[in-house]
Amino acid sequence: MTTFTTDRLVSGPAGTVVHTADDPVLGLMEIAVLDPVADLEVIHRWVTAPTARFWGLGDLTAPELGELYAYVDGLSTHHAFVIRRDGLPIVLLQTYEPENDPLGEVYDAQAGDVGTHFLLGDRGAPARGFTTRVAHVITGFLFAQPAVERIVIEPDVGNARAVARARLSGFTLGPQVELPGKSGQLAFLTRDAWESDGARP
Repeated sequence: MTTFTTDRLVSGPAGTVVHTADDPVLGLMEIAVLDPVADLEVIHRWVTAPTARFWGLGDLTAPELGELYAYVDGLSTHHAFVIRRDGLPIVLLQTYEPENDPLGEVYDAQAGDVGTHFLLGDRGAPARGFTTRVAHVITGFLFAQPAVERIVIEPDVGNARAVARARLSGFTLGPQVELPGKSGQLAFLTRDAWESDGARP
């Protein structure tokens, strides 16, 4: 189920569940529009954890983080979500139109492109292939929009785990690009490649 469609991006009022998926291992996965107030405590804990250093928000206080995501909540080109696994918040997800982002200045954006970032916060009960399954849920959410033809990511080149995860998820690596505060590794996943990928869980 997906609601509140705006061309390539999905959004809605803060806290609204905009997509659900039943994963045979993870259980019920719900993607809800981030609430900058109600979700602040959990996302601040996530972004300030040592493992989130590549997310780039670790120096923000909770009020500063809340202000940042309240600003994002007011944009039509960038959106933020919390993914819950059987009710437990586990992921911070962001989606955006690359042509309306600094990324659009360093590569040739196409009409069907959508950009995304996700931060694993919590996991819940151990599950085999956890990260791959979460990535599959996110990809299904993004490609649920008919206007989306390609997913674009740009993990920090120093984040070897994220780059390796991109490869495992079927992304094709592109060039390295210079972005504000980091060097990014461009990677792309087309709808055709995703739909024909036998490696999906």
